[in-house]
Amino acid sequence: MRVILFGATGMVGRGVLRECLLDDRVDAVLTVGRAPTGVVHGKLREITHRDLLDLAPIEAELAGYDACFFCLGVSSAGMSEQDYRRITYDVTLSAGRTLARLNPGSTFVYVSGAGTDAQGRSMWARVKGATENALLELPFEAYMFRPGYIQPMHGITSRTRVYRLAYVVTRPLYPILRRLFASAVTTTERIGRAMIAVAERGAPKRVLGPSDINALAA
Repeated sequence: MRVILFGATGMVGRGVLRECLLDDRVDAVLTVGRAPTGVVHGKLREITHRDLLDLAPIEAELAGYDACFFCLGVSSAGMSEQDYRRITYDVTLSAGRTLARLNPGSTFVYVSGAGTDAQGRSMWARVKGATENALLELPFEAYMFRPGYIQPMHGITSRTRVYRLAYVVTRPLYPILRRLFASAVTTTERIGRAMIAVAERGAPKRVLGPSDINALAA
């Protein structure tokens, strides 16, 4: 399969990119982002494009793909709802609408978050919920990944300083967390493998939590 990956420089995106490059089911990977990944691989091609709200200049290069793994996202901490919505909703739908038109019937996997709710009290939950709902209405096979706690693997780290420090503290506790809270914990590796599985054969439901993701990865 041929895969487009948004957000490949982030923690989740790097994990997904790694799994795509290792998996024989993936023939080609195209990353789209504001900065290059720094990864060199025979299956990988990169497009550096600053304005992700306007994909028209690169549309010709986005056709002919089987799946999009959308891992781009930011923390809502310290952000206004308008700014958070611009990145979370507007950028995601810019990609979603473009790819639904260019590759109808393809698979689109969106990394959302546990607790997402379009009617929720939290600003981020409402924005992500609206994003999920809009994607599910587009003419492709859309799946929402709500991964809960994500343990980075294989030397991958978060670009957010507070998250990076938190992962340093929790890394030794991960085996315990995995045993005690299996339904709320996953890894960057499992997310990548689960995305490939969904693109290959689909999933029984469109909104997938940590236990679903782990089962698909297995």
